[in-house]
Amino acid sequence: MRPSLNIISDQLIGQILDEARRILSEIGIEVRGSALRQRLLDYGLKLDAAAERVLFPPDVVEWAVKTAPSSFMLYDRNGNPHAELGGDKVHFVPGSSGLKVLDHRTGETRLANTADFVEYVRLTDGLEHIAYLATAFSTNDDIEAEVSDAWRLYLCLTNSLKPVVSGAFTEHGVPRMAEMMALFRQDRADLIARPMSIFTITATGNFRYSEDSCQNLLDCVEAGIPIEIVPVTLMGLIAPVTLVGATVFHTADVLAGLTMAQIVKPGAPVLFGGAPAAFHMKAATSPMVAIEALHLDVAYTAVGKHLNLPTQAYMALSDGKFLDAQAGAETFGSALLAALAGVNSVSGPGMLDYVLVFSLEKLVVDNDLCGQALHFVQEMKVKEDLPTLNLVRQLLDEQHLITAEHTLTHWPQSLYLPDGVIDRMNRENWQKAGSPTLAERTKTAVTQRLAAYTPIDTDPRIDAEMRRLIQAGLKAAVPLPIVPKHEGAETAVSPRRRRFRRD
Repeated sequence: MRPSLNIISDQLIGQILDEARRILSEIGIEVRGSALRQRLLDYGLKLDAAAERVLFPPDVVEWAVKTAPSSFMLYDRNGNPHAELGGDKVHFVPGSSGLKVLDHRTGETRLANTADFVEYVRLTDGLEHIAYLATAFSTNDDIEAEVSDAWRLYLCLTNSLKPVVSGAFTEHGVPRMAEMMALFRQDRADLIARPMSIFTITATGNFRYSEDSCQNLLDCVEAGIPIEIVPVTLMGLIAPVTLVGATVFHTADVLAGLTMAQIVKPGAPVLFGGAPAAFHMKAATSPMVAIEALHLDVAYTAVGKHLNLPTQAYMALSDGKFLDAQAGAETFGSALLAALAGVNSVSGPGMLDYVLVFSLEKLVVDNDLCGQALHFVQEMKVKEDLPTLNLVRQLLDEQHLITAEHTLTHWPQSLYLPDGVIDRMNRENWQKAGSPTLAERTKTAVTQRLAAYTPIDTDPRIDAEMRRLIQAGLKAAVPLPIVPKHEGAETAVSPRRRRFRRD
């Protein structure tokens, strides 16, 4: 039996879905993208009396849910199966949308550049419990915003084989990025058959999809790129402060995006996702790991699973400013909830400060915390330990079970051994090692892992074509930023490689 959460009854889920369908059919969605809006009208959907919102009949929404796949596979750059999204399979991935980095060398929070992003990709490439990449933070410090999304994708594709969660920051950014990814497949049909990325589509609140979101959804679905529908549901601000009401609002936003995707291309892979937050009535902030927001994450995940859809959530992150007790508590608590809920794609590791700041030091700690969460939700099975009388006799004879055959056989799978960022030494050995603090351990881990990175080869013709595509999108005829070469340290100690769970 796999450990799991059960926080909402099937009856209540049914009521939530009924209310969400009523919103879609009687209030509708403001679809601001003219091309997508016309596709919906051509399909036969109607407008409300004010001709401002598109109405989604319940039978169309029901058809869309049944048409969307219950799971799909992500492939790596080489086209090999990497991660299946569906059921209760859980994959942790760095959070996205950061604007700054917390520099692990200086402790300064600043705008990020290409060198920062390259270090992030190379570090994540070797993290055992971070299943795939994300275009985690902006590099607008050294490249135009119009092509920064494609530039970050380029840096991912040339420094790691892992799939990547990405997205376009502009209304017409998807085609360029799809063309870049297709260079690693035989043709566009092969990219559709073996996708290497998930793109985020944000529902902007107030039952509205912006021009950018509409065009990105249309372009992604037509290009065969799986999408995650991510409403930013703010409890108490633009959604009810109560859990059930907020879940209804959230569900309506996701079902609208999912239905639009299926109308464009039936069978398009869609994740039932979100990035909710609670509106703090005193501080006027929007914490994403407020306990109410986490409750909403788990609630809408249950709705998505009830509909047999793959799920996504922003969890395993912190709203704190530094890697401290708050960051650890918020990250592990939400990571464990996500694992128990069976969220298929968990966006968050590495993130601080309301997903505004990314930290490499936090990412290496989060890698271990996510590994512990994944270990906790392994299925509980009998492993030659029932009946237990023989083990009792061995214990009484030897006064320990350390060298018992049962222990030697099963401890590598049964015990999770954290890496060096988590302190498991007794005080005497810790003092002999120099009494390293968490900050010192994480700096060492980042340095060692970056030194242990193994560069990957990219066909020079593909590399040149990707750079040409990005260069063509620049307003000014300026060179692209310099990508730092990997310089491994011969004296660095390579981190111990543990099993990396793949589906």
